[in-house]
Amino acid sequence: MMSVSALALGVLVTACSSARRSEPILGRVAVAEAGFGSGRHVFAQHCHTCHPGGEAGLGPALNNKPLPRALIKFQVRHGLGAMPAFKEDHLSDGELDELAAYVVALRDAR
Repeated sequence: MMSVSALALGVLVTACSSARRSEPILGRVAVAEAGFGSGRHVFAQHCHTCHPGGEAGLGPALNNKPLPRALIKFQVRHGLGAMPAFKEDHLSDGELDELAAYVVALRDAR
């Protein structure tokens, strides 16, 4: 019985780790679309503490997740696991759109 618990704990710990934990993003992220600068500001204000530069910190890395914008926005709105939900009264729909564009740009810049 103890080995099943240890195995489950091991799976959980490795599932939360990231292959990009120490791999830096190469180069600067180019401002390529409207709202991108605002997305960077929203990221800095709400996300950077747990996902510094899109890398792993308190939360997992974002730069290696090939999620489309719609799923990024869903996860931000509803949260998942330890990630809090950012409801409309905390993050507007426009800010969420800009944030999703910025997260995709971070991923594409690597």
